[in-house]
Amino acid sequence: MTEEFTDRVVGEWRIAAMPEDQAMDDDRWSGWPDAWAGTDVDMRTVVSAIPREVKDGFEYDEIPWQRFPHFYGSGEEIPGFLATLASGDAEDTEAADKALLRLWDGLQHQGSTIAVGALAVPFLLRIAVAGSPGLRAATLRLVAEIGRCQHHGDGSREGLLAVAEDPSMTEGTTMCPVDWTIQAARHAVTVDLHLLFPLLPDPDPDVRSATAFVLAVATGETPRIASALRRRLAVEDDPVVQVSLILAIAQLAREHGDEHARVWAREVWSDPDRSPEMRIGAGLAWLCLADDDPAPDELHALLTDPSTDRLSDLLQRVPWLPPVDSHSGLRRCIHEMLRPDIPWSA
Repeated sequence: MTEEFTDRVVGEWRIAAMPEDQAMDDDRWSGWPDAWAGTDVDMRTVVSAIPREVKDGFEYDEIPWQRFPHFYGSGEEIPGFLATLASGDAEDTEAADKALLRLWDGLQHQGSTIAVGALAVPFLLRIAVAGSPGLRAATLRLVAEIGRCQHHGDGSREGLLAVAEDPSMTEGTTMCPVDWTIQAARHAVTVDLHLLFPLLPDPDPDVRSATAFVLAVATGETPRIASALRRRLAVEDDPVVQVSLILAIAQLAREHGDEHARVWAREVWSDPDRSPEMRIGAGLAWLCLADDDPAPDELHALLTDPSTDRLSDLLQRVPWLPPVDSHSGLRRCIHEMLRPDIPWSA
């Protein structure tokens, strides 16, 4: 079954590595991309067809990596990086750390996802569970970034919790719509939710934050995920994780139309008995969920208070914020959400 899968997919991608200008002039691209939806040249189809035993067994040879270049080279390099990352242990992580950096550069360069990244997601999830604990959080964050749209510099109410990419965007090396790749990665996450739930109580708070970040890109079992996130939030004492859980709950609610989340977020940010970090996180969540409503004076005062600004460095560890600004994610989000008419200046 796995050999048939590989042969079928590789055969359909004979023209995928052609230069973009040449490929788009070729008659074989007529009707692209709509005519290819659901076929073996649709990355969503390719990823969903990977058998579970291939993923669980780390059978990299069964995957057509060579048909999907990454930002710096051939997709054939990806299995080597994955294998090195998987082999790292707690005492010697240098090689694994370098492999993870190479994967970040190749699969998610400057915030942009490339098609081969979706093929790597099932293996990255398994490596995050079984690999070096010290690299678990960064590996999970890579999975989440592959499964969401480009966010560099976008801390707006419309953008911070957005997941899907503009369908018109393409990848020049494989001519696969970015949105198809993101959908494929998100499907891979959803299929493997059983790997993620056990990480919500992980001893490392960065892992707990990153797990919430990944769960928020799932496309199915939303009520189950939201319930798990809320249960974790009820017992969570780390402020960074608290904010991450709140944003994850809000991201799922925003995409799936859960109107109750807006009411819940307002209750949290307006409750003076809540921690400052939780109120700030819920304030950002509410602004994203109620993006047509003006910010209430009480919320404006909360987010612009000097005490909030003093939490900027701490909350930079919340996975949603570094893609917005590598140094001042919280400040930039507050500025863009409350003063969208004024250009951001660090």
